[in-house]
Amino acid sequence: MGLDIGSRTIGVAVSDAALRVASPVTIIRRGKFSADAAQIAELVESRNIGGFVVGLPLNMDGTEGRRVQATRDLTAELLLRIDLPTIFQDERMSTQAVERAMISEADLTRAKRRKAIDSAAAAWILQAALDALPDTGPG
Repeated sequence: MGLDIGSRTIGVAVSDAALRVASPVTIIRRGKFSADAAQIAELVESRNIGGFVVGLPLNMDGTEGRRVQATRDLTAELLLRIDLPTIFQDERMSTQAVERAMISEADLTRAKRRKAIDSAAAAWILQAALDALPDTGPG
């Protein structure tokens, strides 16, 4: 499960069973952490999730700022409730890349982009991690 943790929303994406393709699933509007964690736990259970890929919002120069620490803190709290293997994936430029694709390929309006951007960014983050996995296919 890919997570794009923002200050107002958490974008959620999942991969197929073969770990080849990431797809956007939903956006969780941030509220109380316990409610957010419960929604994530429900998705983990219903979709048989085996691990998390959490977007790490590094600064453009690769350094860590306050947003990175907030992401690490929230992830640590989540893992106290849902014990799954977790990796962090550099998310620099994920939102910009997804928005460019939505404008040029999907020709979505600004309002429709705003509704879909976070889960699409989570899919971008998850796809980057999937693409980095060693190829275990035939050949």
